[in-house]
Amino acid sequence: MISFLASKQGKPVPEAEVHDRYNRLRWQALFGIFIGYAAYYILRNNFLLSSPDLIRDFGFTKQDIGFVSGTMLIIYGVSKGLMSALADKSNPKHFMIFGLVMSALVNLMMGFTTAFWIFFLLCMLNGIFQGMGAGPAYVVLASWFPRKTRGITTAVFNISHNVGGGLVAPIAGGAVAWLGETHWQSAHFVVPAAIAAVVAAIVYFAGVGRTYNEGLPPMNEILCNSHEELIATKEENVDLTTWQIFKQYILKDINVWFVSFIDVFTYMIRFGVLTWLPLYLLETKGFSKKDMHLAFAIFEWAAIPSTLLAGWITDTYFKGKRMPLSIITLVGVGASIFLYRNGTSLSTVTIGAGLVGCLIYVPMFLSSLQTIELVPSFAAGSATGLRGLLSYVLGSAGGTALFGILADRFGWDAGFYLLLFAVVGCIFCCAMVHRGVLRLEAQKAAGTASQ
Repeated sequence: MISFLASKQGKPVPEAEVHDRYNRLRWQALFGIFIGYAAYYILRNNFLLSSPDLIRDFGFTKQDIGFVSGTMLIIYGVSKGLMSALADKSNPKHFMIFGLVMSALVNLMMGFTTAFWIFFLLCMLNGIFQGMGAGPAYVVLASWFPRKTRGITTAVFNISHNVGGGLVAPIAGGAVAWLGETHWQSAHFVVPAAIAAVVAAIVYFAGVGRTYNEGLPPMNEILCNSHEELIATKEENVDLTTWQIFKQYILKDINVWFVSFIDVFTYMIRFGVLTWLPLYLLETKGFSKKDMHLAFAIFEWAAIPSTLLAGWITDTYFKGKRMPLSIITLVGVGASIFLYRNGTSLSTVTIGAGLVGCLIYVPMFLSSLQTIELVPSFAAGSATGLRGLLSYVLGSAGGTALFGILADRFGWDAGFYLLLFAVVGCIFCCAMVHRGVLRLEAQKAAGTASQ
């Protein structure tokens, strides 16, 4: 591994200063991964926003755009799996910065490219470097925040992609107004790259790595809270390779597999609605483009308050148990799909789409949170990687390609039956994960009682 990326122990902090330094640095840790991951999304969603200009000025077809976006999605999913596993053996701050800077450089080159195949290859490179964002973020969360408060802190981090994705349009619009319509490439790619470079510099100076990288002992040792964790981390710098960590703590853990398939099913629902919502509303419901854009926006932005509320509720009322609320919201997702499908008025269909967006992001968020609680903090990246790989390769493919095939051959109803199947499958996986959590808690209680 490149020396800059390797996990190295920071200068040991004197014992008398440990708590004060921990309390200060953990908020810097959250700040760093929040703005860093938001910047990743600025460099990812900008491509789709530029598609009308690519078609108009460079002769790209709709098929070309679909091919690029679909292939990039798969490349990103595979990269997220591999890169997240590598993040376990890295300094997560440096790992995130490196990926962000490389993605910015690729976007810079995209701002000066007119040939389709060069643009395609650059998008694939961008997908690879984009995969370096999630893993280190969850390593940081697992390293600094205890289970009893991890719900709300992870929720705050989780909305970073909504913030980043939501900033793409204002940034591009402002840049076009500043530079002029003829410089749309610079507005869509160069300006976001410059912003990401500034963010990377801020993360370098203000962000932090894991506790080990900052000269601190593991968080469980600082807080003396090992009894509160499902899996306590006694040592951050374990003498295991990436493969050994993956084999020992991920492949053999049935709970990690069940929580990963929660993501498969939620991504199937998410992409099934996001991908086909515009066409469905225009063709079947007779919506105008303005009405469709409103429903699309509500679907995304509704996730922010629901995610924050879900983190607080699971910390406060469910005492760190994440799956009961996931099951409750999934029942709501199923009901909302019926409302979205069968609604006849503009308001009813829009509310249905908004409720699906509001609710489906809750189990998505809680599964990511549950994942890092099922493994030691030094395996958080690998667990996140498996979840990310399966969610994009299987989940997004099911929600986009499989939904489209079913809808094309058998009508829109077949696509909606697929989404309802995903709801049922997701509820089953949530129930199995909850059963596993209860078993771990019982084992922890039995071990404490015997001591």
